[in-house]
Amino acid sequence: MSEINWDDLKLAAIAAMKNAYAPYSHFPVGAAALVNDGRVVSGCNVENASYGVGLCAECGLVSNLSMTGGGKLVAFYCVDGAENILMPCGRCRQLLFEHSAPGMLLQTVSGLKTIEEVLPDAFGPRDLLEGFGNEQRN
Repeated sequence: MSEINWDDLKLAAIAAMKNAYAPYSHFPVGAAALVNDGRVVSGCNVENASYGVGLCAECGLVSNLSMTGGGKLVAFYCVDGAENILMPCGRCRQLLFEHSAPGMLLQTVSGLKTIEEVLPDAFGPRDLLEGFGNEQRN
């Protein structure tokens, strides 16, 4: 894994934010993450007139991850239109958890935290694998 360059991640998040499509909220968001193979993936929010089908920046980032070869996220940075750090919402934390390496680091409004700290007792793929074969049969 590459060393984490937080300045580069912030710049990648800012670049992504500048591509956001936010005509309704006027709240552009950009996200960037370091992948365990050294790549940086990013995404921006894309709103829709039917508000509920808008996409968060984290959705774009995870799609970018999958499209460019997969892997596990090891570091994450998210910004708003003023280039301030943003904390992913609960839904997006779950999305990131699904694709994170254990201990993935996030820059947050309250400092550096792990994915496990921002989403304690998370439910993920391991829980599904552990559950198979353990069903009680009547």
